[in-house]
Amino acid sequence: MRRVTLWVLSTVAVLVLLFTYRTSTMGPTTTPPAAIAAAPGQNAPAAARAGSGGGTYEGSVAQTRWGPVQVTITVSGGRITGVDVPVFPAGNRRDEEINAFALPVLRQETVEAQSAEIDTVSGATVTSDGYIASLQAALDAAHLS
Repeated sequence: MRRVTLWVLSTVAVLVLLFTYRTSTMGPTTTPPAAIAAAPGQNAPAAARAGSGGGTYEGSVAQTRWGPVQVTITVSGGRITGVDVPVFPAGNRRDEEINAFALPVLRQETVEAQSAEIDTVSGATVTSDGYIASLQAALDAAHLS
């Protein structure tokens, strides 16, 4: 009788844990959390930036295992002056934590390198790979390679 009771309680506990486990496949967000919001003025409409001798170029949406990633670059004088990531995986708190750390690093590396030849961020490899793919598409659209 004790074995049956222990077995039933163990089964119930495993089922409860199984059904309460959350994955990161809940979908992306297109509004970045405050922790990774772009710098002031970076989200201005493209028409407002067009007079600066450059422009804004969107990369294609890169589909990753955790969700889509899209990069938008601002170019002035043939140089990347700003990077925005309007679409990125943020379906749960863990995705938000990872991207709150990784996206600013990727943005900074992009502006410093002026290319898509940047390192991936440890712990955010999937997002980094999607970021780099979308970034390369934006660079191609801007005729910067």
